[in-house]
Amino acid sequence: MKDTPLSNCERDFLLRAIEEKKRLDGRQTYDYRRIKITFGTDYGCCFVNLGKTRVMAQVSCELVAPKENRPNEGIMFFNIELSPMASPAFEQGRQSELSVKLNRQLERCLRNSKCIDTESLCVVSGKTVWQIRVDVHMLNNDGNLMDASSIAAITALCHFRRPDVGVQGEEVTVYSPEERDPIPLSIYHMPISVSFSFFQQGTYLLVDPCEREERVMDGLLMIAMNKHREICSIQSSGGIMLLKEQVMRCSKIASVKVSEITELISKALLNDKAARKAGGRCGFAESMPQERITALKTDETPVEMKDVTESANDIVQKAEAPPPAVWSPVVPVPGVGQVGQQNTWGLEEEDDDEEDDEEGSEEQKETETKMEEDQHEMEDRGAGDVVEISDSEEEEVVILHPEIPDKAKITGSSSHQQRAATSQKRQKNMKSSTSMETGRP
Repeated sequence: MKDTPLSNCERDFLLRAIEEKKRLDGRQTYDYRRIKITFGTDYGCCFVNLGKTRVMAQVSCELVAPKENRPNEGIMFFNIELSPMASPAFEQGRQSELSVKLNRQLERCLRNSKCIDTESLCVVSGKTVWQIRVDVHMLNNDGNLMDASSIAAITALCHFRRPDVGVQGEEVTVYSPEERDPIPLSIYHMPISVSFSFFQQGTYLLVDPCEREERVMDGLLMIAMNKHREICSIQSSGGIMLLKEQVMRCSKIASVKVSEITELISKALLNDKAARKAGGRCGFAESMPQERITALKTDETPVEMKDVTESANDIVQKAEAPPPAVWSPVVPVPGVGQVGQQNTWGLEEEDDDEEDDEEGSEEQKETETKMEEDQHEMEDRGAGDVVEISDSEEEEVVILHPEIPDKAKITGSSSHQQRAATSQKRQKNMKSSTSMETGRP
């Protein structure tokens, strides 16, 4: 599985931040991330946290036959495993270019620098020697795997104890830790790798690059050095041309960082030795009652707070001034208060509904007034009046004694009766006028 590439926006943002001498985690240009060293229950097991990068180193030993060209020297073997647990870009059971590169650099740093006395590992000359195997497992990848691997490997070698042996003739006896105390390895010095990343063709330099910074860098320089300022190995990758002054500057920075890391390793070893001597729990057994088994924890990141006041003042000055007057409360609807500009959203429909209600109420009032007038006219006429109602020109209906309707009936039929009476009168007038015209000579 390939890792997700960076977008152009992320790349430009990282490069712009590096030009302004700023980093994603708030570090300065030459600052290392927080280093934490812990040990396991057994000798030779070491965990190193470099920021979020987590590495485990395990040292083991066995008796083997020596090499023919070096019969009096022990054998050192290094193996780096990049598991998918550390990053989805790593594949299981397949060596990548990165793993081969890290293996070679670790061998140059520890084996070729002669930091370990290999002659002390000889048991029987030409027949039996100790083979020391260092397995480095990547638990989480957040950049700068080489520095974390070198710290974990040299710390695990310093922490390791090999069993004591006894030789009687050609017979070799290996004693258990209960019979004899294990023997530590003979280590002359502690070489530690320091990585430098270059950007913009060597214009900008960063120490201890994280995973995102490694993606946008142009070149990488790894210097392995001990606290005596002796360079054990140096390797440049990326295809950029470095000047002599740049390499000398990096070596000076590396000497300071190596001294600090060496002191940290020595303190961690002394603390572990004192804890084991006191008989207390250590390693994985120590983490169980305190519920600290989780591998990764969110630690507090120091944030630069120097220019906060100045930047805040600049933002306040550039911002627009607030209005001098305060908006008075507006009551758009009864029971609702509002400060500021009146929002008419949702109120237009209510106004239209109110207008419709007013028009409907006016029409209803008019009809009620007409019905009341008709009722008064009917009362004034009395019960003896004859009301003639006709719906057509041919038929005539005469009601001699009409009943006085109820108020509810009068309200519904008074207007209709009045209109029918007026139409009947008009028809009679028209008939009389036509008869008079026909009777003329």
